[in-house]
Amino acid sequence: MFIERIELRYVQIPLKSHFETSFGRAFGRDTIVTTVWADGVEGWGETPVEDGPWYCPETVETAWHVQRDFLIPMLLGQRFETAAEVFGRMALVRGHAMAKCGLEQALWDVEARQRGLSVAALLGGTRPRIESGVSVGIQDTVDELLALIEGYLAQGYRRVKIKIKPGWDVDVVRAVRARWPTIPLMVDANSAYTLADADRLAELDEFDLMMIEQPLAYDDIYEHSLLQPRLRTPICLDESIHTPAHARAALELGSCRIINIKPGRVGGLSQARAIHDLCRARGVPVWCGGLLEVGVGRAHNVAIASLPGYTLPGDVSASDRYFERDVIVQPIALNADGTIDVPAGPGIGVAVDHPFLDRLTVRRETFASA
Repeated sequence: MFIERIELRYVQIPLKSHFETSFGRAFGRDTIVTTVWADGVEGWGETPVEDGPWYCPETVETAWHVQRDFLIPMLLGQRFETAAEVFGRMALVRGHAMAKCGLEQALWDVEARQRGLSVAALLGGTRPRIESGVSVGIQDTVDELLALIEGYLAQGYRRVKIKIKPGWDVDVVRAVRARWPTIPLMVDANSAYTLADADRLAELDEFDLMMIEQPLAYDDIYEHSLLQPRLRTPICLDESIHTPAHARAALELGSCRIINIKPGRVGGLSQARAIHDLCRARGVPVWCGGLLEVGVGRAHNVAIASLPGYTLPGDVSASDRYFERDVIVQPIALNADGTIDVPAGPGIGVAVDHPFLDRLTVRRETFASA
């Protein structure tokens, strides 16, 4: 693959309704959609950053800067045998995983299209459908939360995740369990607690939860290893895991029993697959989280979630969970049985809705090889 041209688009898309976590309340989604042309073939990826450094240190502006001034010059005019080589070629730049992800994903799309394969098949995916769960943000009242969950269960979602924070935790989960005693249920703290809250978190053990996701600091592995023995409920790490080495350390220390793998957080599909392979070899379940990606990144998430080690329902919901209209022609859809089909067509298997994407684009820059 000879990289001829790369384009960045800063995209702003409204959400159907606000989405609140312990970070705050969001009404829209900021992201960077990337396009790479290699040997005349077009590939698409997404850099699922936000407008501020809430989930991670990267933002639209930092990712744009790093892509434009460092990563793109490393890739333009270069030849790659496979997309799996791209992450290593960008290793001179430390960190900036999301900036790397958008470019690397686009080249997986290019390679898969050149070979006449789906990205899922190129990665080694084995299932034609993935199980879909839904993430439900913090609401103004418990009644509003229960009504939302009821609607999502009626649509067929196979697992419910509710966001928690101090003051919106044990009593809220109790209310959900009272209404639905047996549904697969988990909570996500997004780093809202400290080790001093261990007794409070232990109160969640009575609710038969699948997991508690990222209760402690976003960059912590060690203190989670002190918390996990105090809980019956498995801890799942998310924000703390940026590399296969982080995943290995967390498993060796006993910091978690489950890992959430987000391609954006770890630098793309190659790193996501490496963490999957490590966990699968150790018998540790993984699932694919979401970062409110538009259809481009969502299609890549569907592809990675088709690997055999993704044994738990993830956060890869249907497009209409978040958006009235997605940037792809055929939105990601939920089947009646709570699954999502893995696109079998070449590349990511979805077509971009160019006119709508143009309407959402607030900045655009194209770079060509000499």
